[in-house]
Amino acid sequence: MAGLEGVEQPRQRAGATAARWTPAVEDEQALKSLELFGSPADDEVRLPSRPESAATARRLTQCVVLRQWSLSPQIAEHAVLLVSELVGNAVRHTGARVFGLRMMRRRGWIRIEVRDPSRGLPCLMPVHELDVSGRGLFLVDKLSDRWGVDLLPRGKNTWFEMRVSDR
Repeated sequence: MAGLEGVEQPRQRAGATAARWTPAVEDEQALKSLELFGSPADDEVRLPSRPESAATARRLTQCVVLRQWSLSPQIAEHAVLLVSELVGNAVRHTGARVFGLRMMRRRGWIRIEVRDPSRGLPCLMPVHELDVSGRGLFLVDKLSDRWGVDLLPRGKNTWFEMRVSDR
């Protein structure tokens, strides 16, 4: 995934899921991340623009989607994978010192945004079977219901939305 070489990544494979919630270790790490950075569902969380921040963003996303919003593990898996891709792009391509992560829920939808100070637009590239990089936005395009980029006066928000069933 873009800019995250050497950092453990969830992978989408045929017949496998993107990520697994293992309660013992992951739950504890996610709760520590929430204590340290706050919840991206309450306010934008600012993280340092370093490859290791992708793991923090994944933990925060998984904790919000599973614990706070009580959504399905599959929604959580997809959200975690797509957050990892957007964070990877922000870390690798923007030269930023920090990026922001924000998560919103409204009836029937979740929206996750990664904000960075670059106004350079991401580009959805064609993907071939043997490609080892450049699949990030392809995955976002395939697994989300909608995605896009909002230009801001100082930077941009790259976002995706997913339909969810409200219980």
